[in-house]
Amino acid sequence: MTTVKILGTGGTIASRAVDGHGAVASEPVENLLDGVDPEVTVRSRDVMTTGSYRLTLRDIRLIAESVLDEAARPEHDGIVVTHGTDTMEETAFLVDLVLAERVPVVFTGAQRSADATDTDGPRNLADAVHTAADPRTQNWGAVICFDGEIRAATQTAKMHTLASAPFAGGALLGRVHSGRLSPVADPVRRATLGRPSAEFDTTRVDIVPIYPGSDPELLDLLVERSTQGIVLAGTGSGNAGAGYVEAVQRARAAGVVVALSTRVPYGPVVPIYGNGGGVDLVAAGAIPTGALHPFQARMLMALLLSHGVREPDVAAAFAADATDLKPSCTPQHPSE
Repeated sequence: MTTVKILGTGGTIASRAVDGHGAVASEPVENLLDGVDPEVTVRSRDVMTTGSYRLTLRDIRLIAESVLDEAARPEHDGIVVTHGTDTMEETAFLVDLVLAERVPVVFTGAQRSADATDTDGPRNLADAVHTAADPRTQNWGAVICFDGEIRAATQTAKMHTLASAPFAGGALLGRVHSGRLSPVADPVRRATLGRPSAEFDTTRVDIVPIYPGSDPELLDLLVERSTQGIVLAGTGSGNAGAGYVEAVQRARAAGVVVALSTRVPYGPVVPIYGNGGGVDLVAAGAIPTGALHPFQARMLMALLLSHGVREPDVAAAFAADATDLKPSCTPQHPSE
């Protein structure tokens, strides 16, 4: 019989209202297993029980380590992680970066708490178990399964605060309906990186949003506060206003790695414009993040810097996501 290990971390799927003061993650994962396919052997344990908006880099590392440890056990055919949706895209992406085993890791959760009359948690969890148990998902790496859709972790982001299908952006790999998995594509995965060490916990990488009238001196302040990396959430295809080119130059001179992403939900960073735009920012030393949005770019940079990777190799790692015009998945035959 197929065996799936479920790791609980909290989130809305494990939350209940507390004295009228809002929902709080409190349910152990073993209380969430009703409705899971009885033909799958399910084992479970809690890594933590918290809302994902409270996670630190240390917490994310501990979740990733738990996933890797369970994935390495030969008796497990798949892993499911219950997780809050607020930062699921960061944890799932980090796991995908470091997962070398062929065991699929499926992240899921809920948009409505466990005590809501229309809670979506049980169906999402059942779908995630079906996905993790299916041999066709081997080599998929870490994925997000939500509202019947399965998406590659890379480039996926939460795009709606309340909708039952809040995630978009990553490659759609398949759908689950009534316990049946319909794969549509296989992900094209990057080379696996080393698992995060304790140094990851304290690696400081900050995100600076760009908007009309934003102050480039914020980069100088971050340098003074000993940041190790900065991700610019630029406008458009990767641009910034007056003063940012000089601020990037000062940060680079101080040894801080600077990456250039975009605040636009879809599309890659492509240096097109001068006069302080992407062409000038890259010339000043900013590294384009390709199609990675700022929050996943931060995860990749923090992992690399915590391993002592030098700036040229950081640039090479981001080059793997140089454009979203290359296939992020390969279609499967319709009969599969």
